[in-house]
Amino acid sequence: MVVLEARNLTVDIPTEDGVVHAVRNVSFSIRPGSLFGIAGESGSGKSVMTQAMMGLLPNADIRGEVRFEGRNLIGLPASEMRKLRGGRIGMIFQDPLSSLHPYYTIGSQIAEVLHAHERISPEEARARVIDMLGRVGIPSPADRYDDYPHQFSGGMRQRVMIAMALILKPALIIADEPTTALDVTVQAQIVALLDDMRRDFGTTVILITHDLGLLSSVADDVMVLYAGHRLECGKAANVFRAPAHPYTAGLLRSTPASYKPGSELAPIKGRPPSLLATPVGCVFAPRCTEALPHCATQPPPLRVYSDGVESLCWLEKGAGTTAPVPPRAKATHHAGQIEPVATVENVHLTYQVGSFFGQKRTLDVLKGVDLTIGKGETVGLVGESGCGKSTLARVIAGLTPATAGTVKVLGRDMGALDASQWREMRRQIQVVFQDPFGSLNPRRRVGSIIGDPFRLHGIASGEERKAKVRHLMEIVGLNPEHYNRFPSEFSGGQRQRIGIARALALNPALIICDEPVSALDVSIQAQVLNLLRRLQRELGLTYLFISHDLSVVRHICDRIAVMQGGKIVELATAERLFADPQHPYTRTLLAASKAPPAPTGGKDRVLAETRQVAS
Repeated sequence: MVVLEARNLTVDIPTEDGVVHAVRNVSFSIRPGSLFGIAGESGSGKSVMTQAMMGLLPNADIRGEVRFEGRNLIGLPASEMRKLRGGRIGMIFQDPLSSLHPYYTIGSQIAEVLHAHERISPEEARARVIDMLGRVGIPSPADRYDDYPHQFSGGMRQRVMIAMALILKPALIIADEPTTALDVTVQAQIVALLDDMRRDFGTTVILITHDLGLLSSVADDVMVLYAGHRLECGKAANVFRAPAHPYTAGLLRSTPASYKPGSELAPIKGRPPSLLATPVGCVFAPRCTEALPHCATQPPPLRVYSDGVESLCWLEKGAGTTAPVPPRAKATHHAGQIEPVATVENVHLTYQVGSFFGQKRTLDVLKGVDLTIGKGETVGLVGESGCGKSTLARVIAGLTPATAGTVKVLGRDMGALDASQWREMRRQIQVVFQDPFGSLNPRRRVGSIIGDPFRLHGIASGEERKAKVRHLMEIVGLNPEHYNRFPSEFSGGQRQRIGIARALALNPALIICDEPVSALDVSIQAQVLNLLRRLQRELGLTYLFISHDLSVVRHICDRIAVMQGGKIVELATAERLFADPQHPYTRTLLAASKAPPAPTGGKDRVLAETRQVAS
């Protein structure tokens, strides 16, 4: 028995550049009450496929069948699809803030779903909404009913979206990257909530994500998509134990959790193909380390193995294994031996947030922070959203003055600098931002963007500046010939390299990396992390690395500072922090972090069947 079954689903989207073949002949089935995971890099077709099933791509050419409760969703009249959406199929989107209307209260937006599908009084709707808000973990739900989205944290807004999806008790919920922007503790809460809800209501869940650690911890079945093709599918435990397709194995090899700290990561080489053209052979062949001669010219067959795993691949025995990469020696730093680049002493930051009956109200953001960043080391800064990580980074960079305490960079007090001295100090501190696209001006060419530091500080001009920019592009692995391209013409990983090149331009003493890889797929993330470590070795760089991904922090950082409530509650070397955390909050963070299990091999797996599939 299945709740949803797709047969040869194909989605073509017309664009100005041509027809994008977003999904190609994808078939799968989902058991009632299960959690079905869909994984793959950005652009693999995960979201497009589910949007097509839900009738949310009106201009797309959609072929094949998607049967839900016995009805084919493809070609279903719009009026019938509206009844199914929300009523029998709920959706949870990636960004809960943009999915909620800022002008309407939380309660009224959830109640609107009820009124759209049922004849119900306002009083009964309010009661049901309050009950559901309580079920998804919103404290004091009756009091929060009339609050607005901006009054909720990111995790609470995501709980509101789950309540909205569950309010009509649908048979199926599609959760599209519901935890990507959330901290590890909030991620764990949201995933546990989805798991509880499906057990309580019998709801089936489709979870779309590029986080393999997350999928390995909750999914019953998993499907791996690449360039619109289903490359592997099967029980999650079997797929993660022994990936049958080289692409799945490559994704697992790319995650830092699979390596000892400090070792070189092995990302998937190259980048996904253009979806404007249909490949002749295997779509993954140009990036595959195990490709055979005929992979580039002949469509691969579907291999079905004894444990139920299916792989679209020419390899009969499945993906090979890669020997573990030996760890590089990491620099060790001991108190008293560090040459400080930045020193933070008893820093406080207080904001005035208005007044109440004539009394000024204040908010303490930083509460006596002490931190030293030594030359040539990487110090990690971890903690939940709102703990003060980015605020501390802004104080160190001189962008936000501290209320009290001292910040010294290269021995100079940042609070005592005049305008000209501060401008000079700006050369010594650079920032690499989280969003590689949002931090680049889309209307300016890459050469101009990277060359801005030289222009603003009057260091080089004309051909000299152009030569320096081309050299920087070469250092970070970009083609200097792409000097005149715009940011939109680069991939996400390449755009992050542009941001890193811009930060390197003035040879700064300190680079602050604020969530520099959280928006990237695991294979691209591995490339950027390798680049940051290589540049540190070759140029003697010093990093303050902010992240909520503990596996990334463990891999790249020498020391890690854990922040909670505006204070650093624990500071230790990466090895010691993970081996023997001292503070309860640190132990909570580590317990919430999910990493995919290390593949153990499929020695007991045998090939059961080979099928030819449509090209």
